[in-house]
Amino acid sequence: MVDSANLESAPPVRARERIRRTARELFYKEGIRAVGVDTIVSKAGVTKPTLYRCFGSKDDLAAAYAKDYDDEFWERFEEAGIGFENDPRRHLRNYLTGLGERATNAGYRGCGLSNAAVEYPEKDNPARLVAESGKQALRNRLEGMARQMEARDPGLLADGLLLLIEGAFISGQIFHEAGPAGSVADVADMLIAASVNLGR
Repeated sequence: MVDSANLESAPPVRARERIRRTARELFYKEGIRAVGVDTIVSKAGVTKPTLYRCFGSKDDLAAAYAKDYDDEFWERFEEAGIGFENDPRRHLRNYLTGLGERATNAGYRGCGLSNAAVEYPEKDNPARLVAESGKQALRNRLEGMARQMEARDPGLLADGLLLLIEGAFISGQIFHEAGPAGSVADVADMLIAASVNLGR
């Protein structure tokens, strides 16, 4: 029998998910460091003991947020390539067109992983580790796509594409509607064209 004092000893999955959803919204909009645990539990409708039973610490919750964000990124990235599995250039064009549209919307806050890496310079921070892993995976994927496009130097093209993507994440937060992030797909096309035609 469970008495009322221990009702939260095994928090239901829905409480964990409420915490994650609330953290996702607050961390992205306001920044991880700016949002306190009190705010999260208040908006999620749970208690501090529930949060700490679910995640152990705010750092663990921040890492879970970063992982959720990374999963969302890859879902969006892969969706852009549906039907273009053998056409990495079109896949990238589709993804970058969507990125350019999102990054020029008012209120755009960039990439949650990039923001987490900036907020947490400590190399052993859990959220930072998730962010670094996600960014390395993206660079590797871009290099693979560059090889598929037969770029002269796939690593160099991957670096250039990653710099463009990261630039869109940041410039979108600064310029919004009239900003250069809206041109990211066109600039990427130019870079790809130069990279695959160089020396031919």
